[in-house]
Amino acid sequence: MYILPAILFGVFLGSNDSANIFGPSVEMGILRYRLITVVSAISIFFGAIFGGKSGIETISSFSNMNIYFAVLSTISAVLTMVILSKLGIPSSSSQAIVGGILGAGILNNYVNIGILFKLLVAWVLTPIGGMFFGFLMYKVLSVPFNKIRSIQLREKLIVLFTLVIGAYASFSLGANNVANVTGVFAKKMGIDTAVFIGGLSISVGALFSNKRVMYTISKRIIELDYFSSAISVLGQAITVWLYSLVGIPVSVSQAIVGAVIGAGFAKGSKLVNKRIIVKIALTWIVTPTFSAFFTILLYYITNFFD
Repeated sequence: MYILPAILFGVFLGSNDSANIFGPSVEMGILRYRLITVVSAISIFFGAIFGGKSGIETISSFSNMNIYFAVLSTISAVLTMVILSKLGIPSSSSQAIVGGILGAGILNNYVNIGILFKLLVAWVLTPIGGMFFGFLMYKVLSVPFNKIRSIQLREKLIVLFTLVIGAYASFSLGANNVANVTGVFAKKMGIDTAVFIGGLSISVGALFSNKRVMYTISKRIIELDYFSSAISVLGQAITVWLYSLVGIPVSVSQAIVGAVIGAGFAKGSKLVNKRIIVKIALTWIVTPTFSAFFTILLYYITNFFD
């Protein structure tokens, strides 16, 4: 029963973060919604299985918790994401679970400061990395793409390109964010089991990907065309995958926002919504703070009725 909050968290994460991955492509009509949910779900699961262990090891060593505190921190992360979503405040699953763990660490008088510092630095660099790779990939790949004269061939390549990139981005999501779901339970159930359950729950969530997020991710930030839309997903995928290799869970939503801006700037578009930068910075503060608060609150509530 202790794993149920993690499964719920995984489903919620999969629904929202997979929408961030394919949002620009679906919004522009490049790919069909049902097709991408299936591709995303499969890719996420394999990403978790083959690339998720490093992140789980990082999260499991962040704070010395028993099952009780692991459950509290996971419930707090879920509550934070649900409540902030309802309030219209952007949230990150990575920052939500780290905040929950931090709250438990405060109660236990133990937090791994070294890991906390690495996570904080990664949070700041994630949108910057997405912007860099979105800009770079556009500049590099637009050269051969613009040499293609046939419009029909261009359209076919865009569809194929977008589908392959989306699968890669989903793979990166599974590899990176599975730690957010079951990392706190890895010492109890074992890393392999944690990877399997976490990856499966995120995959299930991807099958019910959030359409509202999909249809707003790109136009709310900057104007994109078909090619730059696909490039933005590639920039996000590279950013998230690199963090997976070093075992640091990061925000997929912030990576795609950065990549959308980078690809848009490379294309020559102007920033539509400058407030998005403020919202990203707000997320760094609000999400972990809320989650830590909920962990501490739930601790005192459960002990009051014990």
